[in-house]
Amino acid sequence: MSSQHVLAGDAGSITRVAGIEVGHFTETCRPTGCTVIITREGAVAGVDVRGAAPGTRETDLLHPSNLVDKVHAIMLAGGSAWGLDAATGAVRWLEERGVGFDVAVGRLPIVPAAVLFDLLVGDMRVRPDAAAGYAACEAASTADPAEGNVGAGTGAALGKIFGIQRAMKGGIGTASVTVDGVTVGALIACNALGDVIDPDTAQVIAGARTDDGLRLRDTRRALLRGDPPQPLLAGTNTTIGVVATDAVITKVQAHRLAVAAHDGLARSINPVHTMSDGDTLFSLGTGRSGKSPGMMVLATMAAEATAIATARAARAARAITTAEGLYLPSAADLG
Repeated sequence: MSSQHVLAGDAGSITRVAGIEVGHFTETCRPTGCTVIITREGAVAGVDVRGAAPGTRETDLLHPSNLVDKVHAIMLAGGSAWGLDAATGAVRWLEERGVGFDVAVGRLPIVPAAVLFDLLVGDMRVRPDAAAGYAACEAASTADPAEGNVGAGTGAALGKIFGIQRAMKGGIGTASVTVDGVTVGALIACNALGDVIDPDTAQVIAGARTDDGLRLRDTRRALLRGDPPQPLLAGTNTTIGVVATDAVITKVQAHRLAVAAHDGLARSINPVHTMSDGDTLFSLGTGRSGKSPGMMVLATMAAEATAIATARAARAARAITTAEGLYLPSAADLG
């Protein structure tokens, strides 16, 4: 199984945002893993949970009216609800380094998390745990993160509306946009129920395949012409990610940035935000640029970076065949 793939062109990455580090842990026993986005100095944060079947931790505290104004990391993981345990490893790693919210008797690291469902890909008894989360932190750096079959995207699959046997491989993608000295970056783990779409051409990149498995089915058109979807178990999908900026933003603005980032998902996934997805996007503001271009520009940048990162997640993925015989081809295989 190819662990990563380098795409042509420089689309940037979330670590181009000052104050952001990213680390992956990729499980070798089965396709799964976790990805941590670290902000050691703390970052203003927000979240928008748009899917109907989310698996999350510490999202309520990000509401603009609630107390904590900064977080220290975001954990993204496979393994469904079991994968939330990966955040515990990040909390331990950060505490060992004196990073966290001052609670008088010590420092408490704040690590919200979201998970995606990859339990149909390989042995579901193998999933990210606290040790995996700790290892992801150990691997974190400011280098451009690897994309494709790594971290939280290792077991991701796309286009499952007509059954997992007609799906394709998903993964991790990242991108960034810079305007007038301010950068917005996104990192997306794409495990969508729907197809992934090129945000510029509206062409399907990867997703549900035809019955012979050799061509893209185009889920939107298939559903509209009456092809019946397979019965779905709620929550067996989900696209999760983080959008970060070095602009100076408030907690209220961080929430709006997460809302705007979902516009990017809607440009690059169809259908999106379904009853069987738990689509969740976090936002981070490090303030390191010392300025802000205003929310209109930041929101546009967030949607753009998210759309590009989602498309890259599909393009960077590589085909896998599990020990159980499940074959998930990549976009390159059907291109």
